[in-house]
Amino acid sequence: MHSENLRWETLGALKNSPKGKLKYSPDWLEKGEDILAGCVEVSSLSPLSGQILKRLSPRPRLNTCSLTSCVRDTSPGLSEEGSFPVSPRQISSPVSIRAEEDEQKKAEEIKEAPAASVSSPPAMSILSPRATQMAGCILMCEHKHKAKAKAELSLRLEQQERLVATVSSCESEQLKRFEELMELKQRQEYQSMRDMMEKETQESLGRQEKMREEHRHRMKILNLRLREAELERQRQVEGRERHRAINAIQEEVLQLNQLLQPRPSTQTDSALDHTPYITRGNQLCSQVSEVVPASADGQYPSVEDLNVAERALQEMRSLVRNLQDEVTQAVERKRKEQEEEEEEKKRHEELKAQQEEQQKNAARSAKEKARKQGLQTGADDSTLKWYNALQDSAARCAQAFDELSTAKDTQTKKLKMELQKAATTPVSQIANISGAPLKEAFEKIDKLLSGRPVTSAGKTVSTSQHPQGLEFVSYKLAEKFVKQGEEEVASNHSAAFPIAAVASGIWELHPAIGDLILAHLHKKCPYAVPHYPPMERGTSVEDYQKILGYRVDDSKVEGQDSFLKRMSGMIRLYAAIIQMRWPYTGKQGPHPHGLNQGWRWLAQILNMEPLADITATILFDFLEVCGNALMRQYRGQFWKLILLIIEEYFPRIEAVTSTGQMGSVTRLKQFLETSLRTKQIPAHRSELGSAFFKS
Repeated sequence: MHSENLRWETLGALKNSPKGKLKYSPDWLEKGEDILAGCVEVSSLSPLSGQILKRLSPRPRLNTCSLTSCVRDTSPGLSEEGSFPVSPRQISSPVSIRAEEDEQKKAEEIKEAPAASVSSPPAMSILSPRATQMAGCILMCEHKHKAKAKAELSLRLEQQERLVATVSSCESEQLKRFEELMELKQRQEYQSMRDMMEKETQESLGRQEKMREEHRHRMKILNLRLREAELERQRQVEGRERHRAINAIQEEVLQLNQLLQPRPSTQTDSALDHTPYITRGNQLCSQVSEVVPASADGQYPSVEDLNVAERALQEMRSLVRNLQDEVTQAVERKRKEQEEEEEEKKRHEELKAQQEEQQKNAARSAKEKARKQGLQTGADDSTLKWYNALQDSAARCAQAFDELSTAKDTQTKKLKMELQKAATTPVSQIANISGAPLKEAFEKIDKLLSGRPVTSAGKTVSTSQHPQGLEFVSYKLAEKFVKQGEEEVASNHSAAFPIAAVASGIWELHPAIGDLILAHLHKKCPYAVPHYPPMERGTSVEDYQKILGYRVDDSKVEGQDSFLKRMSGMIRLYAAIIQMRWPYTGKQGPHPHGLNQGWRWLAQILNMEPLADITATILFDFLEVCGNALMRQYRGQFWKLILLIIEEYFPRIEAVTSTGQMGSVTRLKQFLETSLRTKQIPAHRSELGSAFFKS
């Protein structure tokens, strides 16, 4: 009865304990509810419950265990069992940690309690078998629930870890998205700042460009103003200079006008009339005075005013010189008349002696002509007619531009000089270097003769600027071609071919130039006709020497070597012209003055009596330059002519040549003998081929 009461007390104690208040339901796991949700604090058994359970246990090993070991086996387990958290939120809470610490302290107190007081025999038999069975069931139930709780706790922990990993992964992704968003915002801010800076830079550049443009505009305006100021200052300086010059001219004119007044001390005043000089002097003084007041009110005389004053001064000086000359002539008139009478007598005597000498020479020439079987001493009538026609044509051309050549005004003089430079400069630049400069010189001359503008010495000029410009240019151009032969070809024989090429091309396009070239050539070198001008009555020796082609300066005739050198240059130029053609004209007609003229010249020269030194020289020059072309053109007839020269004409040349003039004769003889022996006359080494014109 007593043990029954104890069992009920034990059950009542268990019921009233915190664990006995737990509610168990088989649907908790299905509903997903927390098993320990109803427990708000850590539940645990009383320290004496372990001893009671050991006493009720039927296993023998429990009887032999001491209270200390029982306490160690059960109490800690129960305390650990009761120390599990009620919910996962309380696993790491401070309350569960404090409960565990309390349970550990209670277990230590149980260990320290005396074993004898617990293991008293009356306590061993407190519970009945029924209570022991109940306690075992309860214990087994607790173990099951403990294992189930551990499994659920492990599952919960795994779910919690997975949840934490999922949350961590989500948070990591969100962090990445956040970082990407921040980077995007930073890039956008950077881009906006860069756009703003670029916009500001463009605006700044625009402002700078606008400022530069304004600066350039201002500089242009300032430069224009500075130029205007400089021009104004220069105009004032020039005006003051002209003013001073006019004042000086006026002063000199007034002084010269005083010299025009008659002087009482002069013995010849009675024979002179000073009135025209005084009248003209007063007119010139008035003319100068009219341009001087133009400098009043800050104005300056113009260039025209200065020119008027200068012309008046020149005329005044001329008046004074003329008056002084007349005075001087009046003083010495008687003495001069006497001297002139004496000189006239001497001239008459000299002329008479010269005419007698010419008559003797003419008679001697006639006798020689009869003795030499009738060879001509001059050109035939047709050749002379052609020669005179060319000279008349050149004279008419010179007369046609007489107004231009004798112009007095500065502008016309300047135009004349520019036209002359434009005509002669390209001819001076002709050389046998390459074909390109030669073509350039030809085109300049062709443009000038065609009336188109050309540039010479940095200035543009055209024959259309003056009505007589074309005649003037044509005359000067032909004269320059002949002068190049006289000077350039005479010194450099290879220059004959490029000059002849340009001359023949111009001749072909502008035939009038060819006639003028022949006229100038015949005038300076009559042997190019050929023509030996006779000495006419009344012609002085000096004038006759000029007709023959000699240069006479101050009654001094040039030396024979210089004369032969010039004649040789012009004959070589003529021989090159008759065989050369300009390759770019495109015309297919005959040469305007071709090899047939060379054959005519050679036949004509062989029909005339040879002259000492000159005939041998010009024959050698002519055959050396164009002998090859004549050989290819006339073949057998040419060799017959060469044989005639050697057998019949060459002895005549030797007969009229003195011992000191045999150089040219020997040179001609060697050339003829070599050519006849080899039956070949080689082309001149300076002859221009097609490759030259392509260079």
